[in-house]
Amino acid sequence: MDLNRACLIGNVTKDPELKTTPSGQSVISFSIATNFIWKDQAGNKQEKAEFHNIVAWRKLAETMGQYLKKGGKVYVEGRLQTRTWEDKDGKKNYRTEIVADNIILLNRPQGGTSTFNPSEPSSSHTEEYSQPETKTAKEEEINIEDIPF
Repeated sequence: MDLNRACLIGNVTKDPELKTTPSGQSVISFSIATNFIWKDQAGNKQEKAEFHNIVAWRKLAETMGQYLKKGGKVYVEGRLQTRTWEDKDGKKNYRTEIVADNIILLNRPQGGTSTFNPSEPSSSHTEEYSQPETKTAKEEEINIEDIPF
């Protein structure tokens, strides 16, 4: 049995880029920063940031394109994938990224077109979006009753 799973909680480092492939698939890419804080032997607080490249596809990409913004806190779950390509000079390049199949927004989206219940405390409010399995175009349509908020 094999397992390729990554789970991260971090902050979006810049506004995501939503694109469409030539075949019509939506794809979004962004990065998040996770911080590691510890005390060194002298008792001084140390901090190190790690940056993670995230990619999401189809409906998950479209939804995240509406709500993800720089600075937002997110939970990302997916699988690790390393891509390789050659640049114009023939140099081989590598990029390891997390292909997300679940993203949870851990703070309220700013400036979105959705409506929220203002009496609901923000600390208990999260939105969860899971990448669907391969579906037909008819199943991909967004129904207003399917939106979780």
